[in-house]
Amino acid sequence: MRALKVADFLLQIAAVKLSPEKPFIWASGIESPIYCDNRKTLSFPQIRNEIRDAFVATIKEKYPNAEVIAGVATGGIAIGALVAEQLNLPFIYVRSEAKKHGLGNQVEGVLHDHQKVVVIEDLVSTGKSSLTAVDALRSANANVLGMVAIFTYGFEKANQAFLQASCELSTLSNYDALIEQAVASGYVQKEQLDQLQSWKKQQG
Repeated sequence: MRALKVADFLLQIAAVKLSPEKPFIWASGIESPIYCDNRKTLSFPQIRNEIRDAFVATIKEKYPNAEVIAGVATGGIAIGALVAEQLNLPFIYVRSEAKKHGLGNQVEGVLHDHQKVVVIEDLVSTGKSSLTAVDALRSANANVLGMVAIFTYGFEKANQAFLQASCELSTLSNYDALIEQAVASGYVQKEQLDQLQSWKKQQG
Protein backbone atom coordinates (compact mmCIF):
# COMPACT_ATOMS: atom_id res chain seq x y z
CA MET A 1 0.00 0.00 0.00
CA ARG A 2 1.53 3.28 -1.18
CA ALA A 3 0.49 5.32 1.88
CA LEU A 4 2.27 2.93 4.27
CA LYS A 5 5.36 2.73 2.06
CA VAL A 6 5.71 6.51 1.87
CA ALA A 7 5.04 6.78 5.62
CA ASP A 8 7.89 4.31 6.19
CA PHE A 9 10.21 6.43 4.04
CA LEU A 10 9.35 9.55 6.05
CA LEU A 11 9.99 7.78 9.35
CA GLN A 12 13.26 6.22 8.13
CA ILE A 13 14.85 9.58 7.36
CA ALA A 14 13.22 11.48 10.26
CA ALA A 15 11.29 13.71 7.86
CA VAL A 16 8.49 12.98 10.33
CA LYS A 17 9.08 12.82 14.06
CA LEU A 18 6.55 11.58 16.60
CA SER A 19 6.75 12.57 20.26
CA PRO A 20 3.44 11.94 22.08
CA GLU A 21 4.99 12.53 25.52
CA LYS A 22 6.80 15.77 24.66
CA PRO A 23 4.82 17.67 21.99
CA PHE A 24 6.35 19.99 19.42
CA ILE A 25 5.19 23.60 19.19
CA TRP A 26 4.19 24.63 15.69
CA ALA A 27 4.60 28.20 14.43
CA SER A 28 0.83 28.60 14.91
CA GLY A 29 1.24 27.80 18.61
CA ILE A 30 -0.42 24.37 18.32
CA GLU A 31 1.07 21.69 20.56
CA SER A 32 1.56 18.65 18.36
CA PRO A 33 2.87 15.09 18.83
CA ILE A 34 4.12 15.20 15.23
CA TYR A 35 6.58 17.34 13.33
CA CYS A 36 6.91 17.02 9.56
CA ASP A 37 9.69 18.34 7.33
CA ASN A 38 9.34 16.70 3.93
CA ARG A 39 12.19 18.76 2.46
CA LYS A 40 14.48 16.12 3.97
CA THR A 41 13.33 13.67 1.30
CA LEU A 42 15.37 15.66 -1.24
CA SER A 43 18.60 14.65 0.52
CA PHE A 44 18.01 10.93 -0.07
CA PRO A 45 18.15 10.11 -3.82
CA GLN A 46 16.42 6.72 -3.66
CA ILE A 47 13.54 8.00 -1.52
CA ARG A 48 13.35 11.24 -3.51
CA ASN A 49 12.97 9.24 -6.71
CA GLU A 50 10.37 6.90 -5.18
CA ILE A 51 8.30 9.92 -4.12
CA ARG A 52 8.72 11.55 -7.52
CA ASP A 53 7.55 8.35 -9.22
CA ALA A 54 4.56 8.10 -6.86
CA PHE A 55 3.57 11.66 -7.82
CA VAL A 56 3.96 10.81 -11.50
CA ALA A 57 1.82 7.67 -11.20
CA THR A 58 -0.91 9.57 -9.33
CA ILE A 59 -0.99 12.37 -11.91
CA LYS A 60 -1.08 9.95 -14.84
CA GLU A 61 -3.95 8.09 -13.21
CA LYS A 62 -6.02 11.05 -12.04
CA TYR A 63 -5.03 13.89 -14.36
CA PRO A 64 -3.85 12.45 -17.69
CA ASN A 65 -4.73 15.72 -19.43
CA ALA A 66 -2.46 17.87 -17.23
CA GLU A 67 -0.58 20.53 -19.19
CA VAL A 68 1.43 22.26 -16.45
CA ILE A 69 2.86 21.28 -13.05
CA ALA A 70 2.84 23.99 -10.37
CA GLY A 71 4.85 23.77 -7.15
CA VAL A 72 3.80 25.60 -3.99
CA ALA A 73 6.66 27.62 -2.47
CA THR A 74 8.79 26.56 -0.92
CA GLY A 75 8.35 22.87 -0.15
CA GLY A 76 6.64 21.98 -3.42
CA ILE A 77 9.14 23.63 -5.75
CA ALA A 78 11.97 21.08 -5.93
CA ILE A 79 9.84 17.94 -6.00
CA GLY A 80 7.41 19.63 -8.39
CA ALA A 81 10.24 20.39 -10.82
CA LEU A 82 11.35 16.75 -10.67
CA VAL A 83 7.80 15.59 -11.38
CA ALA A 84 7.43 18.01 -14.29
CA GLU A 85 10.73 16.80 -15.74
CA GLN A 86 9.61 13.18 -15.55
CA LEU A 87 6.29 14.02 -17.22
CA ASN A 88 7.96 16.30 -19.77
CA LEU A 89 5.61 19.14 -18.82
CA PRO A 90 6.21 22.84 -18.17
CA PHE A 91 6.84 23.84 -14.55
CA ILE A 92 5.78 26.95 -12.66
CA TYR A 93 5.68 27.82 -8.99
CA VAL A 94 3.46 29.88 -6.74
CA ARG A 95 4.77 32.27 -4.09
CA SER A 96 3.03 32.64 -0.74
CA GLU A 97 2.24 36.22 -1.79
CA ALA A 98 2.91 38.49 -4.73
CA LYS A 99 6.36 40.08 -4.92
CA LYS A 100 6.45 43.65 -3.69
CA HIS A 101 8.90 44.69 -6.40
CA GLY A 102 9.57 44.09 -10.09
CA LEU A 103 6.53 42.68 -11.87
CA GLY A 104 4.74 41.83 -8.63
CA ASN A 105 4.28 38.21 -9.67
CA GLN A 106 2.83 35.55 -7.42
CA VAL A 107 2.88 32.88 -10.11
CA GLU A 108 6.39 32.48 -11.56
CA GLY A 109 6.97 30.95 -14.97
CA VAL A 110 4.97 30.79 -18.17
CA LEU A 111 1.26 30.06 -17.73
CA HIS A 112 -1.22 30.49 -20.57
CA ASP A 113 -4.93 31.17 -20.04
CA HIS A 114 -7.03 28.10 -19.21
CA GLN A 115 -4.11 25.66 -19.13
CA LYS A 116 -4.80 22.54 -17.07
CA VAL A 117 -2.63 22.65 -13.96
CA VAL A 118 -1.83 20.08 -11.27
CA VAL A 119 -0.50 21.61 -8.06
CA ILE A 120 2.29 19.90 -6.09
CA GLU A 121 2.56 20.44 -2.32
CA ASP A 122 4.81 18.82 0.27
CA LEU A 123 2.48 19.06 3.27
CA VAL A 124 -1.17 19.93 3.94
CA SER A 125 -2.16 20.91 7.48
CA THR A 126 -5.11 23.31 7.69
CA GLY A 127 -5.08 23.79 3.91
CA LYS A 128 -4.92 27.58 4.12
CA SER A 129 -1.55 28.16 2.43
CA SER A 130 -2.16 25.39 -0.10
CA LEU A 131 -5.49 26.87 -1.16
CA THR A 132 -3.97 30.36 -1.32
CA ALA A 133 -1.78 28.95 -4.11
CA VAL A 134 -4.82 27.48 -5.84
CA ASP A 135 -6.59 30.85 -5.65
CA ALA A 136 -3.54 32.58 -7.15
CA LEU A 137 -3.49 30.15 -10.07
CA ARG A 138 -7.19 30.57 -10.68
CA SER A 139 -6.75 34.34 -10.59
CA ALA A 140 -4.13 33.88 -13.31
CA ASN A 141 -6.80 32.07 -15.38
CA ALA A 142 -5.45 28.57 -14.81
CA ASN A 143 -7.74 25.54 -14.87
CA VAL A 144 -6.66 23.82 -11.65
CA LEU A 145 -7.38 20.10 -11.97
CA GLY A 146 -6.36 19.28 -8.40
CA MET A 147 -3.56 19.13 -5.87
CA VAL A 148 -1.25 16.23 -5.00
CA ALA A 149 0.77 16.34 -1.76
CA ILE A 150 3.28 14.10 -0.05
CA PHE A 151 1.48 14.14 3.30
CA THR A 152 -1.64 15.40 5.05
CA TYR A 153 -2.60 15.40 8.71
CA GLY A 154 -6.16 14.72 7.57
CA PHE A 155 -7.79 17.44 9.67
CA GLU A 156 -11.52 17.69 9.01
CA LYS A 157 -11.26 21.48 8.68
CA ALA A 158 -8.76 20.98 5.85
CA ASN A 159 -11.04 18.47 4.14
CA GLN A 160 -13.89 20.96 4.34
CA ALA A 161 -11.71 23.80 3.06
CA PHE A 162 -10.74 21.83 -0.06
CA LEU A 163 -14.35 20.80 -0.58
CA GLN A 164 -15.53 24.41 -0.37
CA ALA A 165 -12.79 25.48 -2.75
CA SER A 166 -13.84 22.75 -5.24
CA CYS A 167 -10.26 21.47 -5.34
CA GLU A 168 -9.58 17.74 -5.27
CA LEU A 169 -6.75 16.76 -2.91
CA SER A 170 -4.78 13.53 -3.30
CA THR A 171 -1.89 12.60 -1.03
CA LEU A 172 0.82 9.97 -1.15
CA SER A 173 0.50 9.35 2.59
CA ASN A 174 -1.40 10.61 5.62
CA TYR A 175 -1.45 10.77 9.40
CA ASP A 176 -3.46 7.57 9.89
CA ALA A 177 -1.08 5.55 7.70
CA LEU A 178 1.88 7.12 9.45
CA ILE A 179 0.85 6.15 12.96
CA GLU A 180 -0.09 2.66 11.72
CA GLN A 181 3.39 2.27 10.28
CA ALA A 182 4.96 3.81 13.39
CA VAL A 183 3.30 1.20 15.61
CA ALA A 184 4.18 -1.66 13.21
CA SER A 185 7.84 -0.61 13.17
CA GLY A 186 8.05 -0.08 16.93
CA TYR A 187 8.63 3.66 16.58
CA VAL A 188 5.77 4.22 19.03
CA GLN A 189 4.02 1.82 21.38
CA LYS A 190 0.44 0.61 21.00
CA GLU A 191 -0.55 2.34 24.24
CA GLN A 192 0.42 5.68 22.65
CA LEU A 193 -1.94 5.10 19.71
CA ASP A 194 -5.04 6.50 21.44
CA GLN A 195 -3.14 9.66 22.32
CA LEU A 196 -2.01 10.16 18.74
CA GLN A 197 -5.51 9.52 17.34
CA SER A 198 -7.26 11.80 19.84
CA TRP A 199 -4.91 14.69 19.03
CA LYS A 200 -5.99 14.60 15.39
CA LYS A 201 -9.68 14.62 16.35
CA GLN A 202 -9.13 17.61 18.65
CA GLN A 203 -7.81 19.71 15.78
CA GLY A 204 -11.21 19.62 14.03
